[in-house]
Amino acid sequence: MRRLFAFLIGSGFGWVLIEAQVFSWYRIQEMFHFENFHMFGTIGSAIAVGALSLWIIRRFQIKSIYGKPISIPDKPKQTKSNILGGLSFGLGWGICGACTAPIFILFGLKPLVGGLILLGALLGAALYNGLSSKLPH
Repeated sequence: MRRLFAFLIGSGFGWVLIEAQVFSWYRIQEMFHFENFHMFGTIGSAIAVGALSLWIIRRFQIKSIYGKPISIPDKPKQTKSNILGGLSFGLGWGICGACTAPIFILFGLKPLVGGLILLGALLGAALYNGLSSKLPH
């Protein structure tokens, strides 16, 4: 039953991303050229919903679906790592026109293009895994 619930939530999220056109390379290009507010509005909405959700979870001590308390520890400041990570993520996003969830949308809509982008993302993750011990923490 939980898998069905997860599948339905994931499918609903994918549908929202498709309807919002956040997988569209043209929308992403417009954002990087500061020609359209669409993607900034979408990302800003996601940040606002996430912040509100975290506040609600902490304020009302919401429990997980397993009945355990949800604990969200504060993360230490990692300015250098965040800048390097943000630059590499943004570069990859700008080059291929897709970030994590839209990769799967592209894979479903255009298997060849989406498959190549997914392969690139997996190679990037493997590269990070190999270099992570040498990166600043």
